[in-house]
Amino acid sequence: MQYPIYVHGDSRSGFRASFADLPLACAHGATLDELRSNAQGAVELQYDRSEQLIPAPTGSMSELQSLAMDDGQGIWMYVEINLVRVTSQAVSVEFSLPESLLRQVDACAKQRHLTRSAFFALAAAREVGGHRNG
Repeated sequence: MQYPIYVHGDSRSGFRASFADLPLACAHGATLDELRSNAQGAVELQYDRSEQLIPAPTGSMSELQSLAMDDGQGIWMYVEINLVRVTSQAVSVEFSLPESLLRQVDACAKQRHLTRSAFFALAAAREVGGHRNG
């Protein structure tokens, strides 16, 4: 799958990139080709056998440009990530919420630079932890 990365030039080490949809991963490379090659390894290192759900890539350039990571000093590009080589231990859960609550969750998650899944995981962990202690 083609995942978007935000690339900055670095005079000492070449290039570094952050993944819009995979915030734990960060790739480096002396050249853009090396950066593309290293991207797969960066994703595998952070996400293989992790409990993080691996989201589908963001395809909207306007959505990407609205992210806080887009500081106007870098460029967006797409890299091929072979998800067959990344095994997530996360479990997908489906549930219903009032639409107004979901909008509030999305706004709060965006403000905290979290995905919706990360927001719910943190909220659930807090609730479960508080229940054990209370």
